[in-house]
Amino acid sequence: MDRFTAVERALRKSAPHALLETVRHALIGRYTACSVDLLMADYAMTILQPVNALPHTAAPVAVHTSPAGRAFGAQEPHVEAAAHGDPVTVHLPVSVRGDRIGILTVRLPPEICDAAVVRELGDVAEVLGHEIVVAERDTDLYLQARRADRLTLAAEMQWQLLPGRSCSRPEYDIGAQLEPAYAIHGDNFDWSTSADRLTLTVTNGMGEGIEAALLTNLAVNALRNARRAGLSLSDQACLADQAVYGHYQGAVHLSMLLLCFDLATGETEIIDAGSPRMWRVRGGKAEPIELDAQLPLGMSEDTPYAVERFRVEPGDRLLFVSDGVYDVASPTGERYSERALTRAMTSTRLLPPSQVPRAVLHELSGHRGPIDADDDAMIVCMDWRGRP
Repeated sequence: MDRFTAVERALRKSAPHALLETVRHALIGRYTACSVDLLMADYAMTILQPVNALPHTAAPVAVHTSPAGRAFGAQEPHVEAAAHGDPVTVHLPVSVRGDRIGILTVRLPPEICDAAVVRELGDVAEVLGHEIVVAERDTDLYLQARRADRLTLAAEMQWQLLPGRSCSRPEYDIGAQLEPAYAIHGDNFDWSTSADRLTLTVTNGMGEGIEAALLTNLAVNALRNARRAGLSLSDQACLADQAVYGHYQGAVHLSMLLLCFDLATGETEIIDAGSPRMWRVRGGKAEPIELDAQLPLGMSEDTPYAVERFRVEPGDRLLFVSDGVYDVASPTGERYSERALTRAMTSTRLLPPSQVPRAVLHELSGHRGPIDADDDAMIVCMDWRGRP
């Protein structure tokens, strides 16, 4: 049995809470590693938290100013230079289908650290990522490690509802982020892919705290229920509308963009039920996409929803934002506005989608200044490549 297969087998047999201990023991034994550490990205995606001193964890590592953060941002192994004869430190992305989870840091004797070994360790980190996703069904260890602060109960509910924060397939890349990460209320995003289609939902919830989270949970699960039953996009919206209205009788409502992309052609069905907005960058030009606004979900009984048609082309970038982005005011009362958002989209055009939401939200916080956010802010970015 080769050493990579041995490490992979050990991880698959490991207890859910013992993955770090297992990979550490395996890499020390099979690769003569000097040390092995696992860092998890926090909910705000600004720091990497060590998984070795829970529940309080050890000192975090900054994403933007550290070698580990460099590997995390680029999603490529990063090898730190070392003095002659000293162990070499290799930082390896721990990701699952484009969803960035953290970093595996391995220190190796310099005589064995070559390109082939780094590639093998990269494969080990990928296997570890898959095992972490599975293990999170049975242990809180890795979810605890993500926390730089305590989540509000509403935020706990919202993060558990999400599919991930990024996703990659040959046809597209998606990246998304919610703020304030530790106190999010009702904004949400969801996606699901099949062999031929991608369904994407962007939700702007109404209200605050638990009530907003409960409303969003009801609507998102109603949409999932309808989607998994094989219903059309318009019927999915109608079923979710009925679920929200049936429970709240029109007292509250929920805004949503619902999209279904044909992976082969780029033909897209869209239902605009409220305030989330859609932008496109094509040929270097950023522009809003105007859609026919329909009633938010749950506003009235038995609302019919009509589908619009749209086409994405290879090279297009789509950005979806909630009103917590475009309605944000500066200390002088100036709204963030379309001009500022256009500028942010242009300045981030070279970043991958997984990094765009964080970059735009950082600019948004600069615009807002020292004032605390009074609404959720959500950004979803998608790059479309399509099929040859």
